Amino acid sequence: MRVAEAALPTEAAADRDLLCEAALEAGRLARFHARRDLKVRDKGDGQGPVTAADLAVDRMLRETLTAARPDYGWLSEESPDDPARLSSRRVFVVDPIDGTRAFIAGETSWAHSLAVVEDGVPVAAAIYLPMKDRLYAAALGQGATREGWPIAPSGRAVLDGAEVLGAKPAFRDEIWRGGVPAVRRRWVSSLAFRLALAAEGRFDAMLTLRDTWEWDIAAGTLLVTEAGGAATTRAGDALRFNNPAPKLAGVVAGTRAVQGALLTRLAHR
Repeated sequence: MRVAEAALPTEAAADRDLLCEAALEAGRLARFHARRDLKVRDKGDGQGPVTAADLAVDRMLRETLTAARPDYGWLSEESPDDPARLSSRRVFVVDPIDGTRAFIAGETSWAHSLAVVEDGVPVAAAIYLPMKDRLYAAALGQGATREGWPIAPSGRAVLDGAEVLGAKPAFRDEIWRGGVPAVRRRWVSSLAFRLALAAEGRFDAMLTLRDTWEWDIAAGTLLVTEAGGAATTRAGDALRFNNPAPKLAGVVAGTRAVQGALLTRLAHR
């Protein structure tokens, strides 16, 4: 695998390379657990399932990343939230396994999603799909890549006929001005993977209109914007991370034209 070019002499690029190395190691650990008893339990309160792999990967990533950057804060789906992160200028925002249900089902579309956020803005990102051996990465001002090669959105300029990744509930007539747009809806379970697919132009856009955990979208947001696309909340606001309550008002991302057209058509934002 062509992981990356020689590291560029910037802090964001160094953080990106650190995240890439950690994501690849997380993939090895998750694949090891996938061949064994997953020890699935429900987290309750509608939070969904968690497995032994989620917890093992979370522990490994926290130990590895905070050892390398001890002054960075930590926010992860599988770690107790520490308010100390709010006073950190830079914070790791991590989903150890994004798409846990897909992981449990033996599918291939789950991912490790790792980001560094500085003053609320993602500056470094890595998304790795172990079962596809596919690594996406980005650093602020350095562009976005897949296996080290530059990626870009599809370039589609019109909404009609666009291929959009999203769940069925987001495509009800009452949500849209004039009814559901004439798009082709597709689905993958991992939000991080959906954002990566929009960033590399495999799909024209993605959206989720539900309030969304920061760890699901921090890395993918940077991929989209560094690739040349646009990403905002469902209301069209900038996506800012490391909030006291780490949730955002959904995300709409894709080519600038399609993303803007989707926002315009949303009836209730």
